[in-house]
Amino acid sequence: MIRIGLAGWGDQDKLYGTPEAARQKLVTYGKLFSVVEVDSSYYAVQPVRNMEKWTSETPEGFSFVVKAYQGMTGHTRGRIPFPNEGAMFRAFRESLAPMQEKGKLAGALFQYPPWFDCTREHVRLLREARVRMGDVPCMLEFRHRSWFEADMRERTLDYMRRDGWMHSVCDEPQVGDGCVPIVEAVTDEKLTLVRFHGRHAAGWHSSGQPNWRDVRYLYRYSEEELSKWAKRLRRLEEQTGELLVIFNNNSGGDAADNARQLMAMLGQPVPPLPELPPPAGEQLSLFD
Repeated sequence: MIRIGLAGWGDQDKLYGTPEAARQKLVTYGKLFSVVEVDSSYYAVQPVRNMEKWTSETPEGFSFVVKAYQGMTGHTRGRIPFPNEGAMFRAFRESLAPMQEKGKLAGALFQYPPWFDCTREHVRLLREARVRMGDVPCMLEFRHRSWFEADMRERTLDYMRRDGWMHSVCDEPQVGDGCVPIVEAVTDEKLTLVRFHGRHAAGWHSSGQPNWRDVRYLYRYSEEELSKWAKRLRRLEEQTGELLVIFNNNSGGDAADNARQLMAMLGQPVPPLPELPPPAGEQLSLFD
């Protein structure tokens, strides 16, 4: 089964065309898509009350992919607002409990930074992180090419299978070492994740720049690009029980359009977006 959604729901303005839809964004989102990625958890471990609220606002069968807090993936370079790493992981796990209890947690997404290359020390950190997460399903995404170089590709995938990491397959710009190629492979028979980051090569390494949010994921996938992906997704679907697809090309507001476009390509129902009815005068003018 293939399920398609977006990275975040708050900034997807084109989904909320009525005042009511804008007031209840997640409720509205849950009528349009069946999965979402929670990105706010990357910037701060979310209070349990937030996770309870989001869980209650979504329908049965809805799933959350929750991005791991940045201190857990080395993005903070050692600076964490917790007494120690154990406390950090424990707080994150506890925040996931409401979603896990209601069967709405697809998994925690561990996206490692571009400088996290394939070394023995980094493999040790991966193993440590997986043990700390216990029974929480975990997805793994790399941003350094060394993990999937010709001589390491199968070894990396085998390691992920042994330690219980679900593969996060990526579509992203191919610029230098700080990216990974499309690796069409499954490491968990129950679930696989696919994330579309866009292909804006010039903006990919924009971290630290004031406008990085506006340029890194500024890309709209073409009909041809999505058509090729539809075939890939069908192949992946044959190897895993559930295939979750997340569009993260949000910089220009293209994620929702591309997601709905791909849903249509795959023969899935595409719910209509909330829209205000035309003004009464405009309706009457049809008969003038």
